Amino acid sequence: MPFDVARSRLQTLIPSLAGRRIVVAGDFVLDRFVYGHPKRISREAPVLILRYRGEERLPGGAGNTAANVRALGGIPLPVGVAGADEDGRVLRESLSARGIATEGLVETPGYRTPTKTRILAGAPNAIKQQIVRYDVEDALPSGAPSVLAERLRDAAQGAEGAVLSDYGYGAVSPSTVGELRGSLPRTARISVDSRHRLAAFADVDAATPNVEELEECAGRELGESEADLVAAAAALRNRMRCATLLVTRGSRGMALFSDSDGSSPALIPVHGTDQVADVTGAGDTVLATFALALAAGGTPLEAALLANFAGSVVVMKMGTAVVTPAELMAAVEADRVLLS
Repeated sequence: MPFDVARSRLQTLIPSLAGRRIVVAGDFVLDRFVYGHPKRISREAPVLILRYRGEERLPGGAGNTAANVRALGGIPLPVGVAGADEDGRVLRESLSARGIATEGLVETPGYRTPTKTRILAGAPNAIKQQIVRYDVEDALPSGAPSVLAERLRDAAQGAEGAVLSDYGYGAVSPSTVGELRGSLPRTARISVDSRHRLAAFADVDAATPNVEELEECAGRELGESEADLVAAAAALRNRMRCATLLVTRGSRGMALFSDSDGSSPALIPVHGTDQVADVTGAGDTVLATFALALAAGGTPLEAALLANFAGSVVVMKMGTAVVTPAELMAAVEADRVLLS
């Protein structure tokens, strides 16, 4: 049964995403994809040897959220940290090439830019499969948070919304919410995605956990039970004092819990096929689209539907990817299930 949202309403909302100024504060990461073709098994050990065929280096973490905001026509205002290293330089250049200002990224000597390297292999004309990943991680120096608070205040002036992207590297914390509230315009909404401490981010307007993160907050597996899902979401919303919770559930779509939509969740099935190519960074796309749509005046349900369409597009692309307004519009126009 379609939701009570007209297709024409979302078609009107998509162009209005353009020009929306969104603070993107969080952990900026460099995603590195190394591609190779299988060559042989090593004689020294049972190890697959690849013939190197190239690599890509793309903004990840909060950087991917910022890239998605920009791809949809918004104006991301990044606030975070990058090292004074080669990966930090590449990260800044990659953001700048997308038209994203990087003045809000604090360059911290001695800090290694978080980098996730994925090794992918496959035949020349086949889809490459990820076979291993290794991460470069570091702890922020003690003086970085005070500098970040200054950058945060500067970015928040005149912004229409904000997202916090917490990957656990220390660029944002629950106290960041209060710092933003004091600098953002009164009508701007704050959305958060946190890998392991979502419940600590109290008094945000919206949160976009995946079901595994909701289970971590609940302290138990939720399985297939809708009643358990509802109970866990209600407990988390109450703990966070959060008006809207959008739970991404993989092949089962999304579940929206919002003050504006009553006590029953809106269970949103996936758009298109559930046979995906790559889910890398899909949560960042959902967060960016949802926050932009709220800033553009969309209701939580309208924003969730657009985020669902955006997620369905990006998981069909390999690697850390973004969705464009044209792709989002095409997904809305092709839908015959979700919209009235």
